[in-house]
Amino acid sequence: MDISVIIPCRNAEHTIGAQLEALCRQRWSGSWEVVVADNASTDRSQTIVEAFARRLPALRCVDASGRLGAAHARNIGARAARGAALLFCDADDEAGEGWLFAMAQALRTCDFAANRIDLEKLNPAAVARSLKNAQGRGLQRVAYPPYLPHAGGSGLAIKRAIHFEVGGFDETLPYLEDTDYCFRVQLAGWPLEFVPEAVMHVRLAPQAKSLFYQARMWAQYNVLMNKRYGAGAHLPRAWRSYLHTWLGLMSRANRALRKETRPVWMKTLGTQVGLLEGAIRYRVPPVR
Repeated sequence: MDISVIIPCRNAEHTIGAQLEALCRQRWSGSWEVVVADNASTDRSQTIVEAFARRLPALRCVDASGRLGAAHARNIGARAARGAALLFCDADDEAGEGWLFAMAQALRTCDFAANRIDLEKLNPAAVARSLKNAQGRGLQRVAYPPYLPHAGGSGLAIKRAIHFEVGGFDETLPYLEDTDYCFRVQLAGWPLEFVPEAVMHVRLAPQAKSLFYQARMWAQYNVLMNKRYGAGAHLPRAWRSYLHTWLGLMSRANRALRKETRPVWMKTLGTQVGLLEGAIRYRVPPVR
């Protein structure tokens, strides 16, 4: 087996069918499989996966219920995988046309790669246009040492041996386990390459309050990443920049009242709250 596509799944009955449908449309001359790592789903997710068995002959669903979290599910999927290379994607996203081919081709010349992210297909137009797509044209970057690039977990590709050499995803992290993974792989000597030809259509949280919570937790754990990898670097004007963002957010508070602008405003609010919580908890500046 050349490639294993690994999908962590927990209660994704409304979206996993679309992801598997997208994988059915992929074309590649090599051998490949799809491994769904079910993370204690209580809905119809497994039933939906089983319905694709004829269309994706090398499709398997493995039990990843031992510990809740995408990191654990991805690690279980990787252990069950038979491929020499691992491609990770999420159950609520959709692989774009030619995604598998582009990622497989990339792994012929590199060891660790990430796809491009598209927000427009699966999200309301106003939200997609307003939110910054940090991985729409290149890799994401952090503002603290060692200034390494990183990418979302939905669309990472890596040689199997390297995944196990670095110990897989950190299962103690409920958020930003993908950022941590990217940092550890690069610090171990394998650069992260960007594959713009490979596109993953990413689905955002559907409600403003969900975006707030997600952004808040991402921000908290970004502060932890700074402490873990940047030694809590005290970058110039970190607090000044943080407070400046608050002033801008408050000056645009009326956007929270409008349906089309509320999701973006709430996401920014969540980031600000999470950065402060992280700074207090980890005793480092609110840098992301």
